[in-house]
Amino acid sequence: MLRPLTRSTLLAVVASVPALGQGFDPATGNAPIEVVIPAAIPAIFETVAPGDAPLILRTTTLLNNVWFDAIAPYHPTAIGVCSNLGRRPASEHTDANRNVAILYASHRMLDSLFPTYQQDWRDLMTSVGLDPDDTSTDLSTPIGIGNAAGAAVVAVREHDGMNQLGDEGNPLLTGRSDVGRPYWDHTGYAPVNTPYEIVDAGRWQPAILDNGYGIFRTQQFITPQYGEVLPFSLRKPLPILSPPPLASDPANAALYQQQADAVLAASANLTDEQKMIAELFDDKIASLGMSALFQSVVQGMSVEEFVHYDFLTNLAAFDTGIVIWREKRHYDAVRPFTAIRHLYGDDLVTAWGGPGQGTTLVPASQWRSYLPVADHPEYPSASAAFCAAHAESSRLFLGTDDLNWSLDVDAGSSRIEPGITPASNLTISFATWTEFETVCGMSRFWGGVHFEAAIAPGRAIGTAIGARAHAYLQRRILGTP
Repeated sequence: MLRPLTRSTLLAVVASVPALGQGFDPATGNAPIEVVIPAAIPAIFETVAPGDAPLILRTTTLLNNVWFDAIAPYHPTAIGVCSNLGRRPASEHTDANRNVAILYASHRMLDSLFPTYQQDWRDLMTSVGLDPDDTSTDLSTPIGIGNAAGAAVVAVREHDGMNQLGDEGNPLLTGRSDVGRPYWDHTGYAPVNTPYEIVDAGRWQPAILDNGYGIFRTQQFITPQYGEVLPFSLRKPLPILSPPPLASDPANAALYQQQADAVLAASANLTDEQKMIAELFDDKIASLGMSALFQSVVQGMSVEEFVHYDFLTNLAAFDTGIVIWREKRHYDAVRPFTAIRHLYGDDLVTAWGGPGQGTTLVPASQWRSYLPVADHPEYPSASAAFCAAHAESSRLFLGTDDLNWSLDVDAGSSRIEPGITPASNLTISFATWTEFETVCGMSRFWGGVHFEAAIAPGRAIGTAIGARAHAYLQRRILGTP
């Protein structure tokens, strides 16, 4: 059974891997699983919040991209996404060559994504007996192929619209002159509401967050430029696909109050299982990443099969996020916490009262969702979309809806109510990918960060793009892009 519900649990999994590179054999091992992922996860956890899907997905997808491009020359027909490095003779189609190429490609990408961790990436290479200073691009060698593949993906993705280096966009458009801030918004987005005043009760309001010990911060829309990023499987310009969120318009007063009341009712009736499911899907590595890793182990995937599958699920979610972020920005829709406070002010409402408080009466102005409120507009649900894209691409690649993934959850292991929730050990199980994506969508409603109406449009987008991603990658694998 897997136990990926908390960062500490995931880091324990990483720690259980033998000392970095120790005993790794490129002829029989799996470099992504045994070397790269255990090295990259701590850097991701130290720099990116678990709910900040755009930056997590960017990291995982770009790593998968370099893996795919690095092993394409060792496949009978595959062509890389950002490179076409030719075809090596069948006698060279070995896991030893694939793993070495993957490691050099990963080194180039990790240096680009996390430049302050360059010594860690050097240690990664030396731990498996490779020279981090070997920059050869000789395409007759796995070292050269890995370096060339990594450089090709880096060249495309450092300026793909996400502003990774902080040098994209027009300062005159955004009204700012500062440059050099990685991932800073270059599109000029500004919220209608402030953290302190609701100007339009139908629009997104940045939340005021605190750590419980006097440290406060106000939100900004995380990477609103994500909606303008270069996709893999989609063609620009991208249309708006979701219907308007009519119930989020306060002019539709009955619908507006009805959907807010539904969130309060869910908050008041939270079960331990719902809380732990909500926490699981709030962490995209623990839910999306670990379910794919579980399937790769169950299926006994080779290095090549794992790279193809993992890249597919990541690019499906990555492209889905681009569409979802365009729609979030287009509708700029209100989150439940704003609507509830707008409707009820200081009136008492029955709801979850905070960590360890259970269901109680709380002033609506102090109501909080079980999950931390995400730093972007509400509609449509990104998590529902990511899970749907992940599930659909998995179904198509694996040829089945079966998942059969179970997770044991220890008593008191909640990161939101540590030592309290769950009250006793429990098991969360997903028999099928359909159940996985359905429960994922509902978890955002249970967690209080989405209205239920945001789930179905998100799932529809994710399912459609999951299918497109699968068709796109199959063309790459068959050499007919």
